[in-house]
Amino acid sequence: MKLKHFLLSVLFSFAFFTNVATANEHAGATEFKTQAELIAEEKATYKEKSITGLIVSFFHTTGLDAIINPVEGLKNGNGVEVSTFAQSWGRVIMFLIIFVLFYLAIGKGFEPLLLLPIAFGGLLANIPIAEMAAPGHMLGIIYDMGIRNEFFPLLIFMGVGAMTDFGPLLANPKTALLGGAAQFGIFGSLVGAAALSQYTDMVDFTLRQCSAISIIGGADGPTSIFIASALAPEMLGAIAVAAYSYMALVPVIQPPIMRALTTKEERQIVMKTTRKVNRLEKLIFPVVVIMMIALVLPDAAPLMGSFAFGNFAKESGVVDRLSNEMQNSLINIVTIFLGFGVGMTLQADKFLVAETLGIMVIGLLAFAAGTAAGVLMAKLMNKFSKEPINPLIGAAGVSAVPMAARVASKVGSEEKPGNILLMHAMGPNVAGVIGSAVAAGVLLSIFK
Repeated sequence: MKLKHFLLSVLFSFAFFTNVATANEHAGATEFKTQAELIAEEKATYKEKSITGLIVSFFHTTGLDAIINPVEGLKNGNGVEVSTFAQSWGRVIMFLIIFVLFYLAIGKGFEPLLLLPIAFGGLLANIPIAEMAAPGHMLGIIYDMGIRNEFFPLLIFMGVGAMTDFGPLLANPKTALLGGAAQFGIFGSLVGAAALSQYTDMVDFTLRQCSAISIIGGADGPTSIFIASALAPEMLGAIAVAAYSYMALVPVIQPPIMRALTTKEERQIVMKTTRKVNRLEKLIFPVVVIMMIALVLPDAAPLMGSFAFGNFAKESGVVDRLSNEMQNSLINIVTIFLGFGVGMTLQADKFLVAETLGIMVIGLLAFAAGTAAGVLMAKLMNKFSKEPINPLIGAAGVSAVPMAARVASKVGSEEKPGNILLMHAMGPNVAGVIGSAVAAGVLLSIFK
């Protein structure tokens, strides 16, 4: 016992003298000024001001003054010169756009979980003088922490994987073709954006920017952010807002397209109940998917690896604590950071450019094309399938999980009350998530 006390005494003594030595070393390296020297320095630099002068001086530190009196040649926290328009009217316009996003998120319930943090991040990023988006500041730290290195979208995919049930897809594997067909919107918009840039003066996108924009056609927010961060970070804000806006507008955009491409008889098709998928199939499937990715398309491994792990943990049944955390706490926390990081890019000088309008238009066309391709593929499959397929579930091939599946089921039940298509639509819906991740891998591989 005495030996133990002796050793502890020696250890604490060593720690104490080490800290003292370190403190003395720092004290020697830093020359502290005396109180008299500090007072003399302040008198030499401080100029006395009247009450009026103090008020005027205070006004010059306000955001209102920064908006009313923009400064030529002013540089932001990243060292980039900001135009006088972006400093003044640009900020006002961005505030209005952000208030509209607040209304859509809160008043209309359009993807509020991410649209609201994105909008609030944009609000903070456009505050004058504070430079919250600069490196080392709040939003800049969040951006560097998980957006610039594409980490946050991967964590989101992990949580989505933990919430996904591959049962409907495994019960009816041919519906995977519908998820694949819906990716036509991605590659179709890639070609369209590149053609517009090359043959017209409407837009001037690089091939990398065209690739980043095209992923909006898959209606997959995390994948859009992942690709934009890798290929066109300067367009991240516009791409993210477009992707999540169209995801939120699925109930508005998809039904007219679905009805235009199908007959009433096709929309009334009743599909048979699918077989029950056993646990072993669900457990093996994510492993098979990631092995195929490893052998064929390694560039999609980050997204699909995160997605497959989340699903594998859920289906294993032995790590419920981890699965529950991924589905709840992890994805919720990361969603906040992801929204703030994306919102940082909604600065007036980055967002209020002609290219933003081009992104919104091309993204809308891409999403509409993906929806149409899924419906048309279902109609084609009906020509060769013994069991009838309701073409409405083809629209669920986009990655908006589970919104697109719910919309398909809702339109089907409106045409024929009691016709429940939700579980049938979840097959192509889940396949669409895989398809968009694979498409992202293909786009990344183009630039290697």
